[in-house]
Amino acid sequence: MENVSSVCIKDKLTALYRQYAAQISDSMPESMNRVRETAISQFDALGLPRKGCERYRFTEIMTAFGHAYGYSISKLAATADSQTVFRCAVPNLDTYTIIINNGWIDQKNSTIPANVVATEMADGANKYSELFTAHYNRLAAQKDDTTISLNTAFARSGLFLYIPDNVVVDKPIQIVNVLSGGNPQMVNQRNLIVAGRGSQAKIVICDHTLANSKFLLNNVTETVLQPNAQLDCYCIQNLNDRSSQIASLLIEQNADSQLLANTLTLHGGFVRNNVEVLMAGQHAEASIYGLSLPAGHQHIDNFTYVDHAVPNCTSYELYKNVLNDESVGVFSGYVLVRPDAQKTNAQQSNKNICISPSARMYTKPQLEIYADDVKCSHGATVGQLDESALFYMRQRCIGEDEAKMMLMSAFAHEVVRTIRIPILAERYAEMIENRLRGRHAACGDCFMKCEKRG
Repeated sequence: MENVSSVCIKDKLTALYRQYAAQISDSMPESMNRVRETAISQFDALGLPRKGCERYRFTEIMTAFGHAYGYSISKLAATADSQTVFRCAVPNLDTYTIIINNGWIDQKNSTIPANVVATEMADGANKYSELFTAHYNRLAAQKDDTTISLNTAFARSGLFLYIPDNVVVDKPIQIVNVLSGGNPQMVNQRNLIVAGRGSQAKIVICDHTLANSKFLLNNVTETVLQPNAQLDCYCIQNLNDRSSQIASLLIEQNADSQLLANTLTLHGGFVRNNVEVLMAGQHAEASIYGLSLPAGHQHIDNFTYVDHAVPNCTSYELYKNVLNDESVGVFSGYVLVRPDAQKTNAQQSNKNICISPSARMYTKPQLEIYADDVKCSHGATVGQLDESALFYMRQRCIGEDEAKMMLMSAFAHEVVRTIRIPILAERYAEMIENRLRGRHAACGDCFMKCEKRG
C-alpha cells in the first residue's frame, strides 16, 4: 500500500468527479444523473469506510484504494478481441455469454437470448424507462457504504439485464467481467438485474483480469426478484493477486421468490463481497453460500446482511474459508428480523479451517430479532484439520499431503454441491483442488498466463 491517507484519496476522487462531472453525465439518462450529486456529497462528507467501523471492523479499505489508478470516463478501444483472449475453461458449459470489458459490454462477442433484454445501462434506461427508473439506485441509496456512493457518482457503464414475466431461460446466462490493459485502472461498474414475475434463470458471473496490472473493480449490482421469480446467481472471482475487488450484490425479493446465491473467491489480492438481501414479500426463500480459499497475503472479506421485513420468509447462509500462508479471512453476517416478521426461519453458519499458523480468520455472525414467533440460529467455528482423521488416512497408506487435500476438498464440497448446474459444479471442484494445491486456478483459458503473487 502506498503512503497516502484515506482523506487524501477521498479528496482526490471528489475533485476528480467535480472536474469531469459534465463528461460523466454526458449522454447518460436522467435517472442515473439525478442521483450523482447526492452520492458524491455523501462520499465527500463521510469518506472511505474506516477500519473498525461496524461494516469494516477487520478490514482496511485503503488496501484497495491506496494506489494510483487511472480512470476512463469513455469506453476505450479494445486492445484485443475478448473472444480470442478469453475462452471458458468449462468447454461443455452451454451458456448464453455476455462479455463485459473494463465495464463496457462487448456486443460483438456476446450472445443474448431472444426473449431476454441485455444491454448497456444507458440503453436500458432509455428503452425501458419506467422499469429502470422504478429500480435504479433504490436499493443502493439505502446503504451507508460509501464505496457504493462512489460507484453511483461515477457509474456510466455496466449491464441492464431484464428477464420478462414468465420467461424461463433455457440455459445459463454467463456474464464475463474482464479487466484488461497495461496500466493500473479503477472501474466503477454498475449493473441492474430485474427478474420478472414467474421468470426462471441461472446466472454465472465470472470476474477475471487479462493482464498483470493493478486493477480496482468497484462493482455494484442491484437485483430485483418479482413475485414467484426464481434466480440462481453463481459468482466466480479470479482476479490477479495484485488487484482489488469490491463487489456489492444488493437484492430485493418479493412474494414467493426463490434465490440461490453462491460466491467462490479464488484469487484477488484484496476482495470485499457485500451480499445484502431484503425480504420484501411473504414466503420468499434465500439460500446464500460462499467459499473462499485465501493464500499468500490475500485478504478476503465477506459481509452479508439479510433483512427479514415481512412474515413467513426463510433464509439460509453457509460461508466457508480455507486459509493458508499469511492470508486473512473475514466473515461478518448480520440477520435482522423486524417486529412484523413473524414465522421467520433464519439460519446462519460460518466454518473455517486455518492450514497455516500464520493465517488469521475473523468471524462475527449476528442476529437482531424483534419478533417472538421465529426460528433463528447462528454460529461460527475456526479450527484446523482433524488430526484423528489425518491419522486414520495415513494408516491406510495415504500420503500426508494427499490426506490433507482430501479433507479440505470434503470440507469445501458442502458449498460446491449446492450448484444446480452439474458440469459447473464439477469444474468448480477441479478449480478448488488446483487452488488448494497451490496452482493458479485459471478459469479463463486466456493468452495471459497471470503471474501468481502472494
